[in-house]
Amino acid sequence: VSHDFSIQPEVVKQQNVVAPVVVKNAPKTIADLVSTNPKFSTLLTAVKAAGLVDTLAGEGPFTVFAPTNTAFDKVPVDKLNSLLADKEALKTVLLRHVVPGSTMQGKNIPPGSTTLKTASGEDITATRDKFIQVNSSAGSAYVVLFDVLGTNGVVHAVDSVF
Repeated sequence: VSHDFSIQPEVVKQQNVVAPVVVKNAPKTIADLVSTNPKFSTLLTAVKAAGLVDTLAGEGPFTVFAPTNTAFDKVPVDKLNSLLADKEALKTVLLRHVVPGSTMQGKNIPPGSTTLKTASGEDITATRDKFIQVNSSAGSAYVVLFDVLGTNGVVHAVDSVF
């Protein structure tokens, strides 16, 4: 008995399979970054009191010089409480720390002094030498943590409310 066998390779076509991916570090807006970092809890309270959460969650881009809790601790308690109670004054102070229309990372701040227009309409000056210092009509601060990147901008932590 004779059998003729012919073996043909079988071609299997598989469609592209898309598997769900769990991203542990989902992109965060500046509002998310501030609300999830315990060093900014006082700033978060102030941002909520001023009604600016949606602004910092907005499209941007923004460069935010974010005062840490330690920065807010330097403000006398009665002054801070009266500021938290005065929404418009609080908004002005907070927006003085926001530069709209740019994502300026620390490495992109040129040596010397650079004038920046803030969301409050005021000019602040970022001065780069050994450190980066930010000056406004109300005071000055040093950047103590650079380049916390969000989907709508960048946050630099500062050591004083200015």
